[in-house]
Parts: sequence; structure tokens; C-alpha cells
Amino acid sequence: MKTNNIIKLNHRFITNNRFLLSPKYRLFLMALPFIVLVFLFNYLPLWGWIYAFFDYKPGLKLSECVYRGVYFFAIMFNGKINSIETLRVMKNTFGISLLGYLTTPLPVFFAIFLLEIRTNWYKKLVQTLTTLPNFLSWILVYAFAFAMFSTDDGFLNRLLMNLKLIDHPVNYLVSSQHVWLTQTAYSVWKGLGWSAIIYLAAIVAIEKELYEAAKADGAGRFTCIWHITIPGILPTYFVLLLLSIASFLNNGIGQYYTFSNSMNKDTIEVLDLYVYNIGIKHGAEGFNYSFATAIGILKSLVSVVLLLTANVLAKKVRGEKII
Repeated sequence: MKTNNIIKLNHRFITNNRFLLSPKYRLFLMALPFIVLVFLFNYLPLWGWIYAFFDYKPGLKLSECVYRGVYFFAIMFNGKINSIETLRVMKNTFGISLLGYLTTPLPVFFAIFLLEIRTNWYKKLVQTLTTLPNFLSWILVYAFAFAMFSTDDGFLNRLLMNLKLIDHPVNYLVSSQHVWLTQTAYSVWKGLGWSAIIYLAAIVAIEKELYEAAKADGAGRFTCIWHITIPGILPTYFVLLLLSIASFLNNGIGQYYTFSNSMNKDTIEVLDLYVYNIGIKHGAEGFNYSFATAIGILKSLVSVVLLLTANVLAKKVRGEKII
């Protein structure tokens, strides 16, 4: 009896409480800290775009700098040297990005084959070993590559020389040949296990009754994979693929800065690394901070256009928008 009275009192208090927020406002308050973080780290820094319209010199106030308007946007393609450099960097960025998109099915197949392993301890071991490289810095990855491909005491050069396949060590780390392929291979090795996690969750969410019904009809393991597993995770794959189109030009800087040198700079310098080189690294040598900011703005605008294009294609192909 006392319990029922307490429940009634609590219900009466909740229904009569004027300060009780509705569910939609409670959800908004829960999301508010993340909205603040996004504003601080994604939207507030956009104020720095103003430097692209001034001939900014470090140490001077912005009001003391000469206003140049869209001059730095125009010289990207008008000046002979700048246009050649811009096209070269865009070529590297698009080439490496396209190779990265060609490898996007690999985490899907890796997740499928990983779940098909019947021995639990071996499955956990493989998943752990393939996920750990994601947490390694690119400095450590370069150290691993140096130990493998160094001309002094690299494993690969020693092996090839012992097998009499080469007469002299080959310096693979400074070669400008196949840079796009090698950098893509490093990225796949580093992120394969981590990228497969979301596909593992998508496969687990597939109804088990589908597999049981298929096996009852005589379907084998590969038949179940082809007709149940792959169609079940394709929506997840396409959503992630379309969302990644917006970051098509965001190759990053850490990997390519670590592996870049004077010999392979022409083929490894992507857009983000180019912005860093002309805006920060060589700033004291006469390179232009304002020009680097203008290139960064151009990259952002192209990314927005690609995202909107992907949104339209998603609506036409899948019948659903991503934004």
C-alpha cells in the first residue's frame, strides 16, 4: 500500500511540475556540449579565412596589412609557376585519393572473412594485430619502413642481395617511382583492422534467421556470404563511401610529411602538405601565408561541392539523402 502511494505521489509530482523539460529539450541539452565543441573547433577557426584577403606579414596587425582582395585566389592559376605547382599538387591529391577509394572494399571483405574464422582465440588475435597499427604514429610507421627498406641494413635489401637478385642496395624510401602505390599500401596496412570494426557491427546486426533458413535450404558458407552478408552491409558501405567524398581532398599531412624528401617531393606533396610548406615551413624564406590560406579555402569549397554532389547522387541511386 505504501509503495503504491509513493508511486502515485511521484507521478503527481512529475505531471504537475512546471519546470520539467519535454523530451526534445532534454535531448538538446544532452547534445549541447558537443554542439559547443563543434562550434569552437570547426566553425570559429573559419575567422582565419580573412587572412586570404590581406597581404599578411607575421608580427603585424591585420589592420596594418595591405588589403589585396581576391588577388591570392587569382594567382593560383594565372601565374605560370603557381599554376604549374597548383596543378601538380592537385594531381597528387586526386591520384592518391582515388587509389584510397579503390581500396575501400578491403575492410569489408576483411570483416567478412574475420567473422568466418571459427577459432575464437585466433579470431581475436588477428583482429588485435590488425587494429593495433591504427594507434601507431606515422613516425613509428616510418621507422618500421626504414628497418625494412633501408640501404644500410634494411631487411628487404639484405634478402634480395643474399638471393643474388640485385647487386647494389636500392633506396626505396627516396625513390619517386610508385610513390602513390606505396603510400596507399601504408595507409591500408595501418587502417585495415580499424576500418573493419564498423562493418563487423553491421554484419552482427544481420538477422540470424536468414542464415539458418539459407543453411536449411542447403546453402554453403560462401553462398551465405554472397547472398546474405554482402547485401546486408552494402547500405553501410555506401553511406560511409558517400560521406568520405566530402573529405576527398583531405589526405592529411602527417603521413606525407614523414615520408617526403627532396627526391620524391614532386609526387608525394599533396594539398595539405603544400599548404604547410608554403605557409609555415618556409615562411621565413618569402613564402606567403595569405596564399596558403587561399588554397585552404579553395580546398574547403571543393569539398562542399563534392559533398552536395554526393548527396544528389545518393538521392538518385539509393533514394535516400545523406544530409
